[in-house]
Amino acid sequence: MATLYRKYRSQKFSEFFGQNHVKITLQNEIMADKVAHAYLFCGPRAVGKTSFARVLAKAINCLNRREGEFEPCNKCDACTEITGGRSLDVLEIDAASHTGVDNVRDNIIASTRVSPVRYKYKVFIIDEVHMLSISAFNALLKIIEEPPEFVVFILCTTEVHKVPATIISRCQRFDFRRISVNDIVGKLSHIVKKEEIKINKKILEAIARQSEGHMRDAESLLGQIVSIGGREITQEEADLVIPRSDTGEIINLINYIAKKDCAGAIGLINNLIDNGIDLKTFVTDLIEILRKIMLGKVSANLAANFSLEFGESLEIKINEASGDLSLARILEILEAFIAARIKIKDSFISQLPVEIALVELCAKSEIIPPAKAAIKTINNPLSSSPPSPSATGEEMPKDLVNSKWSEVLTKIKKYNHSLSLILRVCEPRELDNKCLTLAFKYKFHKDRVSEPKIRALVEKVLSEVYNNNLTLVSVIDENIEVNNGDKNGQPTSAGRVEPVGEEVSANNPDENAKSNGEVNMIDNLLKTFGGKIVK
Repeated sequence: MATLYRKYRSQKFSEFFGQNHVKITLQNEIMADKVAHAYLFCGPRAVGKTSFARVLAKAINCLNRREGEFEPCNKCDACTEITGGRSLDVLEIDAASHTGVDNVRDNIIASTRVSPVRYKYKVFIIDEVHMLSISAFNALLKIIEEPPEFVVFILCTTEVHKVPATIISRCQRFDFRRISVNDIVGKLSHIVKKEEIKINKKILEAIARQSEGHMRDAESLLGQIVSIGGREITQEEADLVIPRSDTGEIINLINYIAKKDCAGAIGLINNLIDNGIDLKTFVTDLIEILRKIMLGKVSANLAANFSLEFGESLEIKINEASGDLSLARILEILEAFIAARIKIKDSFISQLPVEIALVELCAKSEIIPPAKAAIKTINNPLSSSPPSPSATGEEMPKDLVNSKWSEVLTKIKKYNHSLSLILRVCEPRELDNKCLTLAFKYKFHKDRVSEPKIRALVEKVLSEVYNNNLTLVSVIDENIEVNNGDKNGQPTSAGRVEPVGEEVSANNPDENAKSNGEVNMIDNLLKTFGGKIVK
């Protein structure tokens, strides 16, 4: 019986979850019939590099694919032979087993001199290409630089730094990323639906977090759990494979620490142990969430790009729990639990290092400057009470408006992915008389957010987050710096837009633009969205 990850290996582009930046580009090249002669797929293991290579090989050789289409039919002779590994025109080579120059000459260079046996392209998929010797790379260099028109090379590697720059420069490079929790859950949900397996979504999320962004690992874990539980999986059966943790209780623990409720925090830890929670796994998950909060305090873009996703409901709870904690306090908590985690293994009472950390954290008082405390208690527009202008009529401080801005972005992303990217490069200003002002550097962004449907969506989310009916005011401020980073000086995510859903396009600038200012604006938009001008 085939394992789940082999049975449900993606056979066409629409079956891939994640890696949209790779998928969209390859699809466009296939539709335009502008396939490159050499590709380099690099990135972590188990994120889809070889699967993408096979689907690409099928798509360019598919006998039923029509002009303007990109998906392989998976029914013609070419598709079925490539899927089954029987095609004489698609050669998969394991570089780890064929490292020498003689193998490159015999298996690759000699084969490129012969036309395809049956199909349009002869495709060479070289896995773990970094394992080739220097002499083998040198032998491969010339043929990759000027291959016959019917030859396509796809090089896959987990260690791109070991590939010579001369090889990299002759390939179209794609950097694969670890797959998000939401995308992994999407794939696992698809599998359990096909297999008619009943399983709680929380278990799938736990599997996704345990896999740490590697899809094959997640599918293997699911297979182990299914082999134990059969068609209906319980939490107890899942716990036999996955070390049990409880992310909901992590949020409760953070709240206890924020309130300096030492008794409640220690009681929670001991209850978890009595219920069979693996303490080391729990503290590891706690550290991961604290890291996400830390990055969010520095910049919302950092948290979005470089930390794990925990699902929308948990993301909102994380934002709420972190609201009253300063960056300095978060760092203090992080350091305490990192030290406690190291000591758990050697402690004869496993929870003792965690209990000591909690006592020390709750015993310390977080000093809030008097001015900040006064603002927080009198003028905080983000409290449970409806927002209102300050008694003095002054503008609300931007840091108070920003404290829940990451929650706004999280909710917006659920409805419109590209809109959340636009809002990441704006600057929230004052909240005055139930009007939130957003400043944009470019008129293009301001006009987009001012569209009736988009504005209604943003105001809907603002009302949910700030617990009141708010209206939106958009202004332009050309002094905002967004090209090289966000307002906190951190890299923005706008340079890595993944075209999902309704996208904002920067590929069709106004042909009648004559002024230098318009040209500069278009250039900045292209930089912001990672776009290019095409004919």
